[in-house]
Parts: sequence; C-alpha cells; structure tokens
Amino acid sequence: MDSWYLPWFLLFSAILPVVPGLPTRENFDVDGGLDQDIFDINEDLGLDLFEGDIRLDGAQDRNSIIGEEYRWPHTIPYVLEDSLEMNAKGVILNAFERYRLKSCIDFKPWAGEANYISVFKGSGCWSSVGNKHVGKQQLSIGENCDRIATVQHEFLHALGFWHEQSRSDRDDYVSIMWDRILSGREHNFNTYNDQVSDSLNVPYDYTSVMHYSKTAFQNGTEPTIVTRISDFMDVIGQRMDFSDHDLLKLNRLYNCTTSLSFMDSCNFELENVCGMIQSSNDSADWQWVSQVPRGPERDHSSMGQCKGSGFFMHFNSSSVSVGATALLESRTLYPKRGFQCLQFYLYNTGSENDQLNIYTREYPAGNVVGTLMLVEEIKEIPIGSWQLYHVTLKMTNKFRVVFGGVRGAGASLGGLSIDDINLSETQCPHHIWHITNFTQFIGSSSGTLYSPPFYSPKGYAFQIHLNLSHSTNAGIYFHLISGANDDQLQWPCPWQQATMTLLDQNPDIRQRMSNQRSVTTDPFMTTDNGNYFWDRPSKVGEVAFFPNGTQFRRGQGFGTSAFITYKRLKSRDFIKGDDVYILLTVEDIAHLNSIPVQPTPGPIVNDLCMNFKCENDGICIVQNGKAECRCLSGEDWWYMGERCERRGSTRDTIVIAASSTAAMFALMLIVTLISVYCIRKKYRRRASSNTAAMTLENEGKQFCIPEKCNIVSIKEHSN
Repeated sequence: MDSWYLPWFLLFSAILPVVPGLPTRENFDVDGGLDQDIFDINEDLGLDLFEGDIRLDGAQDRNSIIGEEYRWPHTIPYVLEDSLEMNAKGVILNAFERYRLKSCIDFKPWAGEANYISVFKGSGCWSSVGNKHVGKQQLSIGENCDRIATVQHEFLHALGFWHEQSRSDRDDYVSIMWDRILSGREHNFNTYNDQVSDSLNVPYDYTSVMHYSKTAFQNGTEPTIVTRISDFMDVIGQRMDFSDHDLLKLNRLYNCTTSLSFMDSCNFELENVCGMIQSSNDSADWQWVSQVPRGPERDHSSMGQCKGSGFFMHFNSSSVSVGATALLESRTLYPKRGFQCLQFYLYNTGSENDQLNIYTREYPAGNVVGTLMLVEEIKEIPIGSWQLYHVTLKMTNKFRVVFGGVRGAGASLGGLSIDDINLSETQCPHHIWHITNFTQFIGSSSGTLYSPPFYSPKGYAFQIHLNLSHSTNAGIYFHLISGANDDQLQWPCPWQQATMTLLDQNPDIRQRMSNQRSVTTDPFMTTDNGNYFWDRPSKVGEVAFFPNGTQFRRGQGFGTSAFITYKRLKSRDFIKGDDVYILLTVEDIAHLNSIPVQPTPGPIVNDLCMNFKCENDGICIVQNGKAECRCLSGEDWWYMGERCERRGSTRDTIVIAASSTAAMFALMLIVTLISVYCIRKKYRRRASSNTAAMTLENEGKQFCIPEKCNIVSIKEHSN
C-alpha cells in the first residue's frame, strides 16, 4: 500500500528506532508454549509409525527407493484437500517455492495424472517414502504440523528420502543412548545398510532437516542422541530449511543441474565481478574494492572475517560532480515466470542526497541494443551501515539489471557500495523490519520489541512483537492495529496469512536456512469472552502508544513463544554486524478456502515409466507421450544411451580424441607416402619414355642430309 494511506503519526513512528514495548495482556500461543518436533506431535497422538512419521505399507520393500521406479517425475501433481487448515495450505505453497528455488522439483495442481500426492489434515505429520504408484498417495499435515520445514521434511520422504540417522555410517558420527529411549520405540533408531538406504555419496549431515533431534523419543529429560562432535548437539533436528547436503542429495537423486526459480547471486569475491559490465553511457565507474577509507571498512559477505577476501562494488561520489552517474550492468538473464525479486545490501558514505537507481535493460525480439527502463529510485539512504533492499521486477524478455549510482547535491566524503546481490523468480517480501544492536536485547528485561507499523496490500495495519526477554527462546507474534483504512475494511479480518521470516544473511540465497512462521486470521475465531479475535482493533484492542506518544489500539498477538532458541539463533548468519532482519509478508489466501473441482483420475497402468527401466540410476521421464531416460552426470563423467547403459567421461573423451587424432595422422601419413610413391613411380616411367624417344630422335638426326633433310638408310650411307 502506498505511503499516503498512513496517517501522519504512523509515518513518523515508522522511521523511529525499535524501543521496548509496553506490557500487554497474554498473547495467543499456537504452540501452547512448547517447542514440539514432528515426532513429539505424533507420539502425543499415540501414533505408531515407522521411524515416527513414515507410513510403511506391509508390502513395501524398504530398499525400493534405490530403483528409479519409486521416483516421481520432476513436476509432481498434488491436491490440497479441503480438510487442511487454511494456514497449512498457505504454508505448503510456500514450501513448494523453496523447492523451486533450490532444486528442479516443481509442483502442479493435479489434472488427472495417474499418480499424485493428496495432502490432507490427518492425525499428525507423516508420509510414505517414494512414489508408491497407487494413484492417490496421502501425506498428512495435521494440527501443529503447519510449519514450513515440517512440510519440507514430509515431502522429502515422499520424494524418496529416509531419516539421516538411519544411514549405515550413523555410529561414526552419533551415539545412541538406548537406555534413554521410550520402551517399544527402540526400532526407530535402527540403521540400514547401503542396499536399503542410499546416501548418494554425500557425507553425514548433522544439519539435515531429515535428522532426529537430540530429544527424539526420550523417556526422561536426557538426550537420546549424542553427537561425537559436541558442537553439533544443538544443531541436529533443525526444522528451518534444507541444509546444503539435503539439497545435494535431492539434486543428485533427481539429476537436477539447475534450480527452477533461482537466477543469479553475486558476492563480488571474484575479479570478474559475476560477469557484470561497466556501461559506456555514463560519466563514472564502479570500483571493485575490499574497503573504502570513509567506509565501509569491510564487505557484507564475510564482515571482514576472512583475510584476503571480502570485496564489494563502490561508486565514489566524492570524486565527481553533482549529477554524475555510474551504471553497473549484470550479465544477460533469461526469465521464465514473469516476476522476479532483486535483493541486495547498500552502504552510503556519501551525501545524504546520493541515490541508487535500479533499471532494467530489456531485449525484446530483434532489439540487440536493449531498452533501458527505470524501475525504482532509492533515496534517503542511511549513512554508515549496510542496509537491505528488495526491488520487484516483472520481466518477460531477456534482460540485464542495472545499478545506477547518482551523485546528489551536498558534500560527499565517500559514496555508495553494493554487495550480496540475489535475483530469483520469487515474490519479494512486503516489508523489512531492521533491528540494530540486536544482541543487547537477548535475554534482557528490555527485550520486548515492537516493529514500526506496516500496512498489508489489502490495507490492514499491523505490528510484529518480538519477545527476547525469555531465558532460552525468542517468541514472535502478529498484531492487528488501528489504521487509516479501517472504515473501508472487512471485519473480522478474513484469511490474511502473515509470514514472519528471520533472515539467514548468507550471501547466497540458495544456501540460506531462514527461520519462518506463518499465522492466518480466521474470521470465525473467538476469545474467551465471546469477541471475535480478529475484529477491528478499535473494538477489541487495547490502548497502546507509539514512541512519539501517539495513541492507537493494538489487537491481541497471535504467534509462538518458541520461534527460535538462542543457541540456534547463533548457529547461522541471523545476526550479522549485530543487525537482524525480519521479512514480513501478509497475503490474502481466501481463494484457498474454495473447493477445487476434482479431475477424473487416469488409469494407473498408463504410467509409461512403470515398465521402462533406466540403468545406472537414470531417471525415467515422459516426453511427448514417450518414456525417456534422463541420465546421471557428474563434473567429469556421464551416462548416455537410450537407457543410460553407456558411461562416458572427460578422460575417455580425451583418450578417444587423442586416439582418433593419432589414427587420423597415421592414415594421412600412409596416404601421403602412397601418393609420393605413386607420383615418383609415374615420374620415373615418364622420364624413361622421354629418354627413349630422345635417343631415337638423336639417332635419326645423325643420318640427315642438311641440304635435303631426308633421312637415308644405313645401307645407303655405307655405300
């Protein structure tokens, strides 16, 4: 929503620093104050599932995932059943976006395909392993399972993955405390040899989203799993996002060579600056540097922690006149989805009037020069710190992103710097809450923080409450507050899903493990006193004050006290330069409340890959109504052939090329020698013939009478 929708007091308060909030009535905790994992939820429900969350059919052979027949196609049909909670539906769609960003796996609504995944609200969180070829394959996202990493975990099972601690080399990395395990649950800690569970030649992964936590199936308070490297005790069991090795295994299993929605990432560590170029249509250049005298003294990627590295791009506005520009253009990019999100960090040590313009240079068909279009002007850039920005693009033709530094009026002692650029075909967050000097609030009595006020695209005003006063966990809550548009809005607030993401500030968006929670406004939810929970804040909210003293009303908070532990908070780049970013998105998901028309399922026997076997871990896919094999490949080796039956490698290619070259050289040498021999032989014959002719001619000339030029016989001459 445009800023003119905000009344003056909201505009003023939005630029103020975060301050401790006033005490409020108790917030609604969706987790009941408990940090429950998947296996805790299922155990409390009395479910007796294989390894805690796997539906294991009696006829299933546990080594089935070794064969490609249990893999899904790269685009997986799904149905979100009406039994699902609305919040769960939105979370599942967000989880699909993470798969698209980090792998080649895609998801599409079921359109009658023979096999598909039916996601429903069952009892607990569980899935089968691999494609069972049963037509409708169920996956349960029950109550309290609507966390994004829980959904990722269960879909990894469906895609063919077992738990990390089940692999054959498990005991080299962790110790199982058998006497601390619940009676009858010991089998959940069995390991399986390489014929049952394939690790895909990836090292053991403490950080896997598929690993049990240290408290899994415990009969008391002591851990059931102890890591042999103690630093990983509070790492195992993370439910934030895929780890790097999770993605490596997923992409190996499905032979992914690229991800679907990722476009580019650049931390400027290499001299080629990610293929970026300096424009010829400007009056200054960007410089590749590791520090600037007036700042920044270090890059954002490594924060100066790595000696000999840590670079960024800098536009020195102090050395040019007012109005001078410097254009830095990305490499050519090729969009697929028609919408993109550009994210980058910006540092200003120049004039407060210096600005950064974001352009795109689009190349429609036949246009080789490209058309430069201004997308956004970034002004009033804070001085002296790295700041995170997002810019939404809507490109459909090939294009470049252009960063345009502009020298503004006023004194400049430095300039503009950019670092850690990421571009993906995803939606940008609606708002960014930047918290500075973060560590001073952790575990402090002053650790109750409220964000500036924000507006959703529909016009609802809201705040985020971050509670850091607890001794071990951070809590996070979503509040509706009174706003300028309340008279025109629908109350109680219907089906607005608020997604709060604690950003992992890793330079590469594909390697981030951000912590995310979503809550949805249910217009039918009531409080103990009979009021609608999400009714108009001026009606059900309590009086609150902005830092400038302006009064407003704040509705009750809805969220969790177990958002993230402080130990896990320090395990990634959530805190960088003592800065923390919380990304906020509020989407209308009312459309998910409608029941889709179900297509008629196709016969299961129509799966063309059922009887088409690919060798050497190749994957069967259906192209143009025909089963084909997508063969496995590595950096210097690959399989080929109709069924991936032949292996090739760089070494083999070199040997074959060298052999072919040698054979060709030998053949050419032989041909050359034969040609030389034939030519010489022919020349000798011709020379011999010419010699004989000349001899006869000379003999005839010896008996010629010059006066008559008649040749007389030898007999006449002798007379």
